[in-house]
Amino acid sequence: MDMQLKRGLLDVCVLAAIKSEDSYGYQIIKDMKPYVEISESTLYPILRRLENAELLSVHSVEHNGRLRKYYHITPLGLKRIEAFQDEWEEIQSIYRFIIREDSSHDKT
Repeated sequence: MDMQLKRGLLDVCVLAAIKSEDSYGYQIIKDMKPYVEISESTLYPILRRLENAELLSVHSVEHNGRLRKYYHITPLGLKRIEAFQDEWEEIQSIYRFIIREDSSHDKT
């Protein structure tokens, strides 16, 4: 898969994982696992990028004597998910075009 496309999809997946409630790294990975595999080494740069873009905010909470970073989606992050949903219609249309082309070649 094209790296830029995958990067954009993973960004939206991470935002979707924290859409309904704040979460921390390990929990985000766990929540995404049934849908997409993501490692810690992939997740944390995404979280930093999303924080720098103000799509999420971070706060720390003490847990078992250690500080745990919790991530919270911002209004801009919610708008990014909405924009992706609009973009998805175009992606589906492109996919249908590609499949149509493949199907017409199979008939010849």
